[in-house]
Amino acid sequence: MLTKSMNKGRSLFCRTVAALVLMSLTSISCTRKSSPPESEAQTGVASWYGHPFDGRLTANGEIYDMEKMTAAHRTLPFGTVLRVERLDNGKTTEVRINDRGPFVKDRIIDLSHAAAQAISMPGIANVRLQVIRTPATRAADSFAVQVGAFSKRSEADQLRARLEQKYGSATLIYRDRDQTWCVLVGLQPDIVGANALAAQLDKESPPAFVVRVDSTP
Repeated sequence: MLTKSMNKGRSLFCRTVAALVLMSLTSISCTRKSSPPESEAQTGVASWYGHPFDGRLTANGEIYDMEKMTAAHRTLPFGTVLRVERLDNGKTTEVRINDRGPFVKDRIIDLSHAAAQAISMPGIANVRLQVIRTPATRAADSFAVQVGAFSKRSEADQLRARLEQKYGSATLIYRDRDQTWCVLVGLQPDIVGANALAAQLDKESPPAFVVRVDSTP
């Protein structure tokens, strides 16, 4: 009788343990580890900027110094540190994102003069970008589409009013590095939605660029 009872208890214990293990495995298999988009390498054309931009305000409010290891990127958070590898010679350097750009089609990053020199880049070159680290704290991700580049605010405001009527959200922004007024259209929580909007706007007000919406003007 005692043996029967002990066997019954062991059997119940084993079944309970098995159930717990199964639940644990199911939980693990259902958990997806999503990597942030910026963790992926990006390949494309790099350019660099020096004079007359040297000494002007960057998009994060710093004074641009072309001899510091910095760069402009359209969507990565300010303070992101990147490894930049020039693909045809294998040279690498590290830069910190403190500006927005380049606003030229088919280019993915604008390096400072110093960073370009570090990878022996006299003009443009094909590069691979890899994020080394991102800021510990940052605002929630938010993206818009930048269109237009006007020297006169009044002209930019005309475009803003027209696009606001059609898309519901359009604001003016002044880019000190280019000394131009631009229009930011829409407000998307992710790049996928912003890319879809950019494809539309590129047909009516080209060129259109997806940019991160920054709290710093």
